[in-house]
Amino acid sequence: MNPRVPTLTLGVLCLSLALTSCAAPEDPTLRFAVLMFSHETCTFCPGEDTQVEDWTDFSPALSGDELLSAGRYLGGFTDRSREFGDVELVPLTSPIGVFGGSSRPWNAEETFEHFLGIQIEELRAALPVDGVFLALHGAMAVRNVPRPEAEIARRVREVVGPDVPIAATFDLHGNEDEEFLRWADFSLVTKRFPHYDDYRQGERAARALRLAARGEYTSTTATRKPGIITPTVFQWTGQGPPASIMERARRWEDREDDAYVSVFYGYPWSDVPDVGATVQVMTNGDQALADHIADDMSDYIWRVREAFASGTYPLPAEAAQITLRAVAAGEMPVAVGDYSDRQGDATHILEAFEAAGVRRALYGTITSPTTLDALSEAGASAGDAFDMEIGGFTPSGGTPHRIQGELVYFGEGFSYDRIAAVAFGDGNLVILTPTYEQVIFPELFRIGPIEPDDYDVFVVKSRAHFRRGFDETGYAQTSFVVEAPEPFVGTTFLDALPYEIVDLSELYPYGTPDGR
Repeated sequence: MNPRVPTLTLGVLCLSLALTSCAAPEDPTLRFAVLMFSHETCTFCPGEDTQVEDWTDFSPALSGDELLSAGRYLGGFTDRSREFGDVELVPLTSPIGVFGGSSRPWNAEETFEHFLGIQIEELRAALPVDGVFLALHGAMAVRNVPRPEAEIARRVREVVGPDVPIAATFDLHGNEDEEFLRWADFSLVTKRFPHYDDYRQGERAARALRLAARGEYTSTTATRKPGIITPTVFQWTGQGPPASIMERARRWEDREDDAYVSVFYGYPWSDVPDVGATVQVMTNGDQALADHIADDMSDYIWRVREAFASGTYPLPAEAAQITLRAVAAGEMPVAVGDYSDRQGDATHILEAFEAAGVRRALYGTITSPTTLDALSEAGASAGDAFDMEIGGFTPSGGTPHRIQGELVYFGEGFSYDRIAAVAFGDGNLVILTPTYEQVIFPELFRIGPIEPDDYDVFVVKSRAHFRRGFDETGYAQTSFVVEAPEPFVGTTFLDALPYEIVDLSELYPYGTPDGR
């Protein structure tokens, strides 16, 4: 027997297999439609229902690559999808932000139908698709549409049919229930507040959608409502139950392959039927596991309910003394969150800090559109003397506060056509904006001649997001939030809100939910 024959035969076989492998077709490209429709709606905030033009004030609705790079959820989804190499993205024209943000009241039904109608038409024209990604929020409120995000998923499902997977990303301040996962396959929710992980959730959505589209994941879901409602200021994940709840969700995901555990803490400023905390779990074809995880998470949230739904904060006068002591001890900069002010016009802290003699303070920002109008009409410019009332034009804003000083800047800022910066008192500065503005990073104050490092104290309109740039970076040595003098919209006193749809007696801490 020729000893070379087996070797030759093996070589021919290997060559044959290699040629066959080279000739085999690659996996076909997956087509994922992508849309965004995201709003955190304050139904108790004053004003007319939000219209189409309010959604196009900052920017027209976007499509193409402009949409795919609009925000971190979309950025994470887009980057990971393109990295896979077998995914084609089909962006659908989407609105990207509303003037006034979360200080705006109900979205008009016509507004919702306008943008969703465009998206559904484009989706139908783009068929066939292998998956759909929805960049949502979870706390959108629309007149006559009880569950807007679920309605978006339902309309999409009608177009793509029962077998095309749908994945969505959400803010942890969303209000959802089982209706959303009736139509969609995945909900991926941020686990941190401030939201460091929005990009990561976009990436996870891309992975989940691709697995499902390839037939490697059969989403099997479970949803639970623990029966708890909490103000958003209690939901900071830097401490206490908010941190431990999300850590518990991460542990489940680490222990169980292909388990997605999403927790909504809820958004109480929307008077909608699915308000309050929610747990949503997705597993790969394992209903018993999905139910087990959902039950465990819901029961845990209920066990820590007292600490999760309670807390106290200093009033403005006490906050002024805390600030003065911190400055005297050299523990500055001091970052103060005016957490209750959803309209941005409140003057309570400004008045208390002035009365106490707090100096070198930057108040950024106070909503004062009439002041900006008056400056514009007068042809004002930097260097002009300033003697006007600012803010205080809503019930929660207190009263207009007179400022005497110098206009140091009047022009564009924070994406607005005009803002104003006024120097006053002993090294103080106040920035005026046309609507609510939440400043998260101190460097965002570098507008015109403003240098944030010149100030010892920062007062911003924020509940927890300001901690991202001022506290958790180490910039501010002292950080805390301040209570409003009355139970206005945005405070911890949810029982002072005129709910019509929500029955607080069915939610802890104002009552006992069914089954508890």
